[in-house]
Amino acid sequence: MFYSITGKLASKKENFAVVETGGIGFKVFTTTRVLEALPSVGQTTHFFCSLCVREDRLDLYGFLTEQELRFFELFNSVAGIGPKTALGLLSIDKIENIAAAISENRPDLLTRVSGVGRKTAERVILELKNKVSSLGASGIIERQETDADVEETLVNLGYQRKAARDALSKLPPEKQKLEERVKEALKILSGRK
Repeated sequence: MFYSITGKLASKKENFAVVETGGIGFKVFTTTRVLEALPSVGQTTHFFCSLCVREDRLDLYGFLTEQELRFFELFNSVAGIGPKTALGLLSIDKIENIAAAISENRPDLLTRVSGVGRKTAERVILELKNKVSSLGASGIIERQETDADVEETLVNLGYQRKAARDALSKLPPEKQKLEERVKEALKILSGRK
């Protein structure tokens, strides 16, 4: 029914945004990544949308790219995965990393989501593997494993997990080894970069 919505960003909350268009404020559920990428309140924004119909409600889910929308709908098509869990799966990492994890049969990334155990993650992989194409997946998986180690190292050093992930997102791609990535992340966290 809905494919996209464009309008003024009226507000941003913990797990949704309100978009005003045509005199109506639409409550659009989305990921924390999307909420962080949205413009300031009062600015114009655009979402690609999926309307989820239940017996007692209609919920609108929105994303900044068609690729995110496609993955949301793919996750939502898996038995036992509802819209809230699909949002959680999209929140764990970048789309290309999630696609690589599915292509390479790596349920460990998907089990980071609350309510997704190993069996559910394996079912997601089984049902979506042929639908998800990922170029260079092995290199992405290696970087994911290294970054997971870097994240754990930073958390063990006393940094908040969110701060560690923010530092990881700013690391230069040419730094591949664990030690190099930890040193660069520490520089970013200490403000020397």
